Amino acid sequence: MKQKLIKYILRALWIFFILGLIGIPSIFLMVKNDAFGWFGGLPSLQALERPDPDLSSELISADGVSLGKYFRKNRTPVTYEELSPELVNTLLVTEDIRFKNHSGIDLRALVRAVVGKLTLSFQGGGSTLTMQLAENLYSTNSDKKGSLYKYPSIGQLVTKVKEWIIAVQLEKSYTKEEILAMYLNTIEYGSNSYGIKVAAQTFFNKLPSQLDYQESASLVGSINKPTAYNPVFNPERAKRKRTEVLWNVHKYGLIDRELYDSLNNRELELNYLIESQNEGLATYFRTVAKNYLVSWAIENGYDLFEDGLKIYTTIDSRMQQYAEEAVAEHMDTLQQVFGEHWKGENPWIDDDNNEIPEFLDNAMKRTDAYRNLKAQFGENSDSIEFYLNQKKSMTVFSWEGEIDTVFSSYDSLNYYKRFLQAGFMSMDPRTGYIKAWVGGINHKYFKFDHVKQGRRQPGSTFKPIVYTAAIDNGYSPCFPVVDAPVSFSLPGQDPPTWVPQNSNGKFTGEVMTIREAMARSVNSITAFMMNRIGPSTVVDYAKRLGVESPLDAVPSLCLGAGGDVSIYEMVGAYSTFVNKGTFIKPFFIARIEDKNGNVIQQFVPDEQEAINEETAYLMLHMLKGVVELGTGRSLDYSLKVDNEIGAKTGTTQNASDGWFIGVTKDLVSGAWVGGDDRSIRFREWYLGQGGRTALPIWERYMEKIYADETLGYEKGFFEKPTKPIRTVIDCELYEENSNPSDTVDYDVVDEDDFM
Repeated sequence: MKQKLIKYILRALWIFFILGLIGIPSIFLMVKNDAFGWFGGLPSLQALERPDPDLSSELISADGVSLGKYFRKNRTPVTYEELSPELVNTLLVTEDIRFKNHSGIDLRALVRAVVGKLTLSFQGGGSTLTMQLAENLYSTNSDKKGSLYKYPSIGQLVTKVKEWIIAVQLEKSYTKEEILAMYLNTIEYGSNSYGIKVAAQTFFNKLPSQLDYQESASLVGSINKPTAYNPVFNPERAKRKRTEVLWNVHKYGLIDRELYDSLNNRELELNYLIESQNEGLATYFRTVAKNYLVSWAIENGYDLFEDGLKIYTTIDSRMQQYAEEAVAEHMDTLQQVFGEHWKGENPWIDDDNNEIPEFLDNAMKRTDAYRNLKAQFGENSDSIEFYLNQKKSMTVFSWEGEIDTVFSSYDSLNYYKRFLQAGFMSMDPRTGYIKAWVGGINHKYFKFDHVKQGRRQPGSTFKPIVYTAAIDNGYSPCFPVVDAPVSFSLPGQDPPTWVPQNSNGKFTGEVMTIREAMARSVNSITAFMMNRIGPSTVVDYAKRLGVESPLDAVPSLCLGAGGDVSIYEMVGAYSTFVNKGTFIKPFFIARIEDKNGNVIQQFVPDEQEAINEETAYLMLHMLKGVVELGTGRSLDYSLKVDNEIGAKTGTTQNASDGWFIGVTKDLVSGAWVGGDDRSIRFREWYLGQGGRTALPIWERYMEKIYADETLGYEKGFFEKPTKPIRTVIDCELYEENSNPSDTVDYDVVDEDDFM
């Protein structure tokens, strides 16, 4: 009984199919309405007129360069005008030679397919390009299945009816050129490339308009079977398929036999590169931007991975390239020095320079590998140690290039912990635009972002915030202080007092201005100013300057030891000095457009007046002292000619962290260098100081910036305040008019006074 029913339904469907040649509107309504749930329905007329495949969202630099994409299916559409004639011809002779002569259904091909089906002899498919497009756009063979689909043969016929109806409607709504381009945009070509533009870039590093017959034949040949005919993973099969496609091109008179033989005898000429978040420019930045954009998209009703958004950033691709080069060039050299320094020994040491016992064991317990094994076998299982010590093939990072090796998880951890890390950010202080962002030394192997995600003690780079508070409260850069011990009382702690030491462990008794003291990074004098103004005041000024990380209002904050901060925060804070006292929160998205180019949101800077214009200018004067008199004197002389530069180096206790932040009239940029763990460092403080580890990155970057005239950055001088400066900065005049008693009183300071 069941077999008879299927037989009758099959006959009915074939009748229905033939009647469709005459009664398209009636059949459309019948299948669309699908009152009995047999067919699964059809897309609405509106959906047919506005097909909407998943589109990649694109991240674009300020100078118009694509930085990367966010996608589930990597697809970027092109128009017909962006296709090469060779590509169009190759597609038509392969998939639908009568494409330009039918209205969505090719009756000759249909009859041929039916005969082939009945006689079990394949003579070619009956689907036109338009029918294939219908399946690609609306998944007619997988979505919206009705009850008849439980019978496979019937389901196939129903699918064809749907494709036929949708194809006719598509032909009514679009030109042939639009349909052909849409078809190529919806195809999967393998290697996570969807659409002809991404495929051309992935396999040949070309635009679709640049594809020749050989390349077109390879891509068209992979249609419908992208894995089987992938030229990278199945080159022999791909070459045979290319031969078949090229023969069709010759058969239909588009190339002569001589050219066919020439093309066919060529090897597959690929320029293969899969688009990856680990490749290209600004890899760390793209990840940080993604995290922000996912939240933005949810709040605004968009899907970052499907809606084809155009995200215009503040990053300049040229400056980003120079920043990445500067980091790589210096860190390669510094890593060699670090390796020689620790040759044959482990670099994880305590405050007394002794190796930390069980360092790797403790570090391993923080890895995903350990956590996964613990979840699988239990915390005390011997299997954890077995698998962590099991050798396996892997590729590891090195500054000379990737290395194929055999490591266990412990071997890998031991290897990677020895690398020094870095972070670098550069911004326009007047607009808040971030121009370059380098979050680490290699995003593929070290995912952690050291620009905003990473926070470390800033060392002496925090001192300008202390001096900002002092100057804004009436102190002059010429205010004299004696280099002598300052003692802070720490009730309830052991020891009960704290006396900040200078980096060389000595106090000279010399009287110097606070400008000279900051230039030479004299800790005792910064501590004296902390005595005068109080830690709570300093914390308040840090917040005004954009530092959002938690800071403790304690005396040690004067040396940058009262909390961890990021490069992002510190560069933003220093930018306030160049921007005449107005803090602009650094930002990296300028505007977002939808896939049609309509602006969804234009981003504006978040700004506030932090300090007055005179204080800001005086702080630039203070920072210039570092380059003229102090720890920044080693900067390349050519950078300083006809150019005002302000800067501050920073080095934390035991030289675990090296910092350098430099300011010019147009750019504020900062670098940090250190180990993944604070215990990974040089033994000697002078080797790990910021002037050695971080300053060279800034120096190399600025040399490249000034060398590129297309960027428009020129050397020059800081802009003067609009009003005359009331504070005396000529220290000879200051001494003539000052009271000698202003130099100090060294009372013991009680920490409770500042809480």
